[in-house]
Amino acid sequence: MTLALGPGPGGTIRFAVHVQPRASRSEVLGRHGDALKVRLQAPPVDGAANDALVELLAGALGLARREVRLVSGQTARRKVVEVPETVQARVMALASG
Repeated sequence: MTLALGPGPGGTIRFAVHVQPRASRSEVLGRHGDALKVRLQAPPVDGAANDALVELLAGALGLARREVRLVSGQTARRKVVEVPETVQARVMALASG
């Protein structure tokens, strides 16, 4: 199954992320169905896991934090993230493990 990438507004792409909070370390694991699976050390309290997700993805994709936006799923394990479409190949590389 491939990672679901969709167009966003203004030259961006959106993709699903499956988050596992309170992990022993923060890391991108590859695919989880049609989503990118990410483990986060941060707990899902007061937006800590969301902040950690944005920071981890920004670092992994070589982007500034402001370029990674959480579109939906603020309180869910499955989230939708928006990034510039110029990093689509990097997103696919992360998904392949």
